[in-house]
Amino acid sequence: MRYRLLTVTAVVIAAVAVVLAVTHAMPLLGRASHSPAAAATLAAPKSASYLGVYESGPPGSYQSVTQFAQAAGKRPNLVGYYSGWLQAFETSFARTVSNHDAVTIMQWDPEHASVAGIAAGSYDDYLRTFADSVRRFGHPVVIGFGHEMNATWYSWGYGHVRPATFVAAWRHIVTLFRDQGADNVVWLWTINANRPGTGPVKEWWPGAKYVDWVGIDGYYVRPSDNFSTVFGGTIGQVRVFAHKPVLLSETAVGPAVGSQVAKIANLFAGLHKYETIGLVWFDIKQHDGLYHQDWRIESSPAARAAFRLGASSLTLARSSPG
Repeated sequence: MRYRLLTVTAVVIAAVAVVLAVTHAMPLLGRASHSPAAAATLAAPKSASYLGVYESGPPGSYQSVTQFAQAAGKRPNLVGYYSGWLQAFETSFARTVSNHDAVTIMQWDPEHASVAGIAAGSYDDYLRTFADSVRRFGHPVVIGFGHEMNATWYSWGYGHVRPATFVAAWRHIVTLFRDQGADNVVWLWTINANRPGTGPVKEWWPGAKYVDWVGIDGYYVRPSDNFSTVFGGTIGQVRVFAHKPVLLSETAVGPAVGSQVAKIANLFAGLHKYETIGLVWFDIKQHDGLYHQDWRIESSPAARAAFRLGASSLTLARSSPG
């Protein structure tokens, strides 16, 4: 969703000089120049295995995640943050996540970058440095690149970048990480749920060799919204060509739906019915129209109780110790 660029851009500008300095100070790393690959993997995902959260605190603080866990009645096993291009991997935060028996999920967005340049190798020094940081971390990390690319609101998305160019960039990144031995990455191909104005999702598909999980972002924003209308059609469309686990990679139920209790119950029921592997709740307060509501479960006792009930139906997977 478009607002996230505002939260990332300021950090990117400050980080560019530091990251570039580190990148250019390091020698180019070839296939034989790094230590052995990290062996950490995630357990084979099953239906309703993951409960995740995005908070406003990470990656600088974990306190808001702890508060969410208390409200949800269950500790999340996926904890997310958004990374701008040329930012370093947040190793310290990822360690904190791992210490809480959870897995870091990161959406990595090429803002202020050339997607064609990524595909052509123009950012390979930066990518190698990032891949080496992830590999040395040694625990599973879920990484999505250029999320919601089938929508129009991001510079790397539909109407701005040709799907073939995006696919080439995706494949280049995945191949480079594997060459660097960063085999502890779960690659999450993240699309926006179909809505008016989004493009055909299949055109952006990098191929099964380059994707581990499919992520679908979608929100309940109106009283008429339900799991079938928000997610059902997109899940059905994706499963025609992508036989991968499906994660509701960014979702929430806003107060404008009317009964949050009923809609949250519907969300969890749909999660089970469609055999998705879980959800990542966008637990952040916003106040800028229909698509920017107060999504926090803590904002309403009724919503909190409904979420706790839904979360109790999940049998959560544990991350590998690496």
